[in-house]
Amino acid sequence: MTERRYLDHASTSPIRPEAIAAMSRWWAAGHGDPSRMHAEALAARFEIEQARQQVADCFGARSREVVFTSGATESIAAAVRGASHRGCHQVLSAVEHSAVRLSAQRLEAGGHRATAVGVDSTGRVDPAEMAAAIGPETAAVHCQWANHEVGTVQPVAEVVAACRERSPEVLVHVDAAAAAGHVPIDFAETGADLMSVSAHKFGGPPGIGALLVRRGLRLVPLLEGGDQERARRAGLENGAAIAGLAAACEALQDGGLGQEASRARSQTNTLRDRVRAMENVVLYGHPTHCLPHLVCLGIADVEPQAVLIALDRAGVAAHSGSSCASESLEPSPVLEAMGADAHHSLRLSVGWSTEDEDINAAADALGEALADLRRLRRNS
Repeated sequence: MTERRYLDHASTSPIRPEAIAAMSRWWAAGHGDPSRMHAEALAARFEIEQARQQVADCFGARSREVVFTSGATESIAAAVRGASHRGCHQVLSAVEHSAVRLSAQRLEAGGHRATAVGVDSTGRVDPAEMAAAIGPETAAVHCQWANHEVGTVQPVAEVVAACRERSPEVLVHVDAAAAAGHVPIDFAETGADLMSVSAHKFGGPPGIGALLVRRGLRLVPLLEGGDQERARRAGLENGAAIAGLAAACEALQDGGLGQEASRARSQTNTLRDRVRAMENVVLYGHPTHCLPHLVCLGIADVEPQAVLIALDRAGVAAHSGSSCASESLEPSPVLEAMGADAHHSLRLSVGWSTEDEDINAAADALGEALADLRRLRRNS
């Protein structure tokens, strides 16, 4: 049987043992509804609030600023929809995740509009251009911490500062789903109003995330029906998943994040060195302002679907940097915004469980796959 090499952590990272253990303890405890007053409920409430503090500590926030959600997609929707009650215009970068883009576009049916601000060839935004797009009806500006396809890290603090100078009342939302758990994040230091994170991107369980909401800011909630999460997100809390998220956050404390990021950077540097020697392969994204765990390649003369299939047969799990190899046949909006080939790309990403030998095995498999596919094309 072929040994598997998982290099798709940017899509979802395998759950950490610490998170599995925390979730198992929650289920075994037989907790009740944390909104009630009996002993089983109070025990659940105590553990949820402990978890809330662990998440807050991980991302530089106050515990009361943490609103648990089902993941970054819900957090983003809550930020976009919540801000829409403050104005009919929102600003976003052209490389935002589809969760941001589509949430903003859906508001257009109600008379709202969105402005997408372009990026340079590395996928980086200009803070001054983001701020210049703000008008009298602007409710919010959305700027991702780092890009989910090419790994480019944005000048988030500079964007926030520029927006504050232009219009102090405009909310700034940061989608940190791709970056959380991979680079240091300090919500308070950025000065942002809202921030979205998701557990499964760094070894927490799927189906749980958080929206960080600046102290004192009140948004109309996306989900209504109960007073959970201090009336900011209705519905019974997913206690086991919250415990798993907190455990993943705790694993990153006391130097854990730095150690993992350093190992990831070393592994992706090795991968970059290997692919630079390959024919007709280019690297996308910013060369220095980039996530430590993600590499995006352009392969102009080979279809990405064929490369993915060949890699999978060789035991390597990867992903196309463009959406054309997943749910949609459309080219990547991110690569289009960068002026790059939006149809032919490959994304390889490492994580907490990646071993150094996985890197060379993946590079070997990629080189062989490209050679085989090019040979087939020449002979066809």
